[in-house]
Amino acid sequence: MGIAPPVRAGPAQQRPGGRPEEPEADIDAVDEQLVGLLRANGRASYAELARQVGLSAPSVHERVGKLEAAGVITGYQAVVDPATVGLGVTALVGVIESDQVDDTGLEQALAELPSVEDCWRVAGSEGYVLKVRVPDIRALEDTISALNRIRGVARTRTTVVLSTKWEGRHG
Repeated sequence: MGIAPPVRAGPAQQRPGGRPEEPEADIDAVDEQLVGLLRANGRASYAELARQVGLSAPSVHERVGKLEAAGVITGYQAVVDPATVGLGVTALVGVIESDQVDDTGLEQALAELPSVEDCWRVAGSEGYVLKVRVPDIRALEDTISALNRIRGVARTRTTVVLSTKWEGRHG
């Protein structure tokens, strides 16, 4: 891995339209390596990370804390098999917006649906693509009905996932 120029990240600023800009902080090659290691194993200890990057555990702890404070690292999560927790159906739902739409209200309404796991703002005929996880087809039908009742949604287009070969970059 070559040494890359520092990337800026730090406190979020507001963009026109109310969306936050990317944070700014100096990220060097060691920080990039730490982020990569944590993406692969978010449970790695500071001692293990320190061994892999050639620093002391306290130095790694400080660097990770700064990456978290700057918003580079936004959280840690357990990755589970959805079927084992009762979510056997996954679908990608494209949301086509009506002409008169308030993005903020629409986005909040989407966020309030518990079956919506991920939401991406996209270019093209659809304004958003959602990853939905539900127990069964009936629950998917209920979710699609709920989506279509949201003010600002003209219609949806749903693709049911038959099988998942991998998710995430390290699948």
